[in-house]
Amino acid sequence: MTTSQRKPDWRMITRHPAYFVAFGFGSGLSPWGPGTLGTLVAYPLYFLLAWCGISGVWLAALCVPLFAIGVKICAMSDELLGMHDHSGVNYDEIVAMLLVLAFVPATPLAWVLAFVAFRVFDIIKPWPIGWVDRHVSGGFGVMIDDILAAIMALLVMTLFSAAGII
Repeated sequence: MTTSQRKPDWRMITRHPAYFVAFGFGSGLSPWGPGTLGTLVAYPLYFLLAWCGISGVWLAALCVPLFAIGVKICAMSDELLGMHDHSGVNYDEIVAMLLVLAFVPATPLAWVLAFVAFRVFDIIKPWPIGWVDRHVSGGFGVMIDDILAAIMALLVMTLFSAAGII
């Protein structure tokens, strides 16, 4: 990885499709909450995929190649920017939120609670998420901590379902 850090801008992320995707189709350039915006980008993608008949287990299965693609494009972005896991690289949030949405009921309440649960785990990073975030590098490291946050969010959603909240 290079030692100098670069500030991303529209011109930089449109130099290559991988950077554009890694920056959540431009949402990662936001000066406010790029991870939150990346998480929100997952919703229109989810609705489009559901409209195409891809939901549930099929959506979860689609997250596997999306994860693999993310490992590559996040590593490319790390190299371009000269740092690991830049906050604007939010493709990891998009894929992780799609994974959560694959398993929650298709209701507005479930969608809101899933969003909040995922963001809480992604921001606070309790064990093992925080440990993985600090110790696993490269594109895999960028992606895997968000998948762990998604799994934790799904556990919370399971509790909500068992309690009759959703």
